[in-house]
Amino acid sequence: MGHIILTTHSLIWVLLTIIATLAVFSGLVTPQWLQSQTPVPYANGTMYMIPSIGIFNRCIKLNNQKNCASFATDGLSTNSQSFPTLWKTSLIMFTLGMAIMVFTVMTAVLSCCVQSVYKKSIFTVTGTVQAVAGIFYLLGLILYTAGWGCPRVVRLCGEEAGAFSRANCTFGTSLYVALAGTALTFFTAVLSVKAEKTTSSDRVSHQVEKGETIVCLL
Repeated sequence: MGHIILTTHSLIWVLLTIIATLAVFSGLVTPQWLQSQTPVPYANGTMYMIPSIGIFNRCIKLNNQKNCASFATDGLSTNSQSFPTLWKTSLIMFTLGMAIMVFTVMTAVLSCCVQSVYKKSIFTVTGTVQAVAGIFYLLGLILYTAGWGCPRVVRLCGEEAGAFSRANCTFGTSLYVALAGTALTFFTAVLSVKAEKTTSSDRVSHQVEKGETIVCLL
């Protein structure tokens, strides 16, 4: 008979895995990675908007209104002048990392009921996979910054923009959220080791030996 085992560390690990996945997803789909330092006024002159750009989308003033849309109109087949090759590759890296993390969310939740698969700890296996996802995220971040010399960034940030140089732009909230999600992904990989230790501790074994099917040590 299976056992449901919950400890403080395992529960925190599950929650942080979910948060890390949502953070990177939120950062990826919003276009505030780089922001212009020059606000653009609307026609009335009393309100302003700040042009910004993400990996595959942007926000600009269009017809006197804020317009946020994707510039990857044909997906990865979009012209490289509109959607730089480095950013296409960056998007692929983030997508791979996201797919892996969605899988680890499922295995992390499953770990409450199943602690091992083919005699391998589900915690350490999941943690290893999370580290791989973090590496994909890092590659995505590096490729994105390497593409700052593209015409789209030059128009937004100035002629001095180039690979790893944002010129006159500032970092937007989406980039910070993606960075936080990446850091949290690596942290969850490390935390999985502690979660594994607490769920296989003597206290847990004692509760299982007593015949309890639900072990909660919080």
